[in-house]
Amino acid sequence: MSSISEINKDTFWELIAQAKEQCGQDQDAFCQWLEDRLIEMGPEQALNFDYAAFAYRAAAYKYGLWSAASVMLDGCTDDGFTDFRGWLIAQGREVYMAALKDPDSLADAPDYQDQRFACLPHMGDRAYEELTGREIYEEFDPARYDTLKAELKKDIVYGDGIGYPYGWWDVPAYVPRLCAKYLMPGELTRLAEGRVDTWNRTSPEIRAARATAQKSKKIKKDRGDTR
Repeated sequence: MSSISEINKDTFWELIAQAKEQCGQDQDAFCQWLEDRLIEMGPEQALNFDYAAFAYRAAAYKYGLWSAASVMLDGCTDDGFTDFRGWLIAQGREVYMAALKDPDSLADAPDYQDQRFACLPHMGDRAYEELTGREIYEEFDPARYDTLKAELKKDIVYGDGIGYPYGWWDVPAYVPRLCAKYLMPGELTRLAEGRVDTWNRTSPEIRAARATAQKSKKIKKDRGDTR
């Protein structure tokens, strides 16, 4: 196992892979291992980890991925999707990047801990406070964070239609393998009829996305949609 002394976009994922190798599916051990390594590296690297973790979590805020999470979690709230994206990061670079290119690829991901991992993005914060006695938000530099987020996004290939907020009836065409894995026969009807829709259609954000984002070609082909 290689020793990491500086956190950048590559060593961030190396550290995640090492934690996964050492701790497997034990989230408490995973987080403690990360915190210990970041304390060893010092406050500057704890800060770098914090920026990277939150930038990758922000980059995964896509409605198509949220639809996938809703299938996997039997519905997914705002907080649930936040924790889901922490879980996605914990799966490592390959799974993370594949999911943003095609959320249906998560049908191959390991199914554990209800696909939630709340503490992972906060390990930089915990290590920083342990080292300095200060909370990390006191050092937050918005310009530095935005620059890093733009840099990280250069490695991400977003899949066709991932920015569209799909209703339940569109979901089987968009993520068919996930539906086959997580939904029992007849369950889609229960979800669609019981919750009306996946989204609050009165939300300005959702209305804007429905008006401007493109649906996946898979749905257009399956349902004959024109947009």
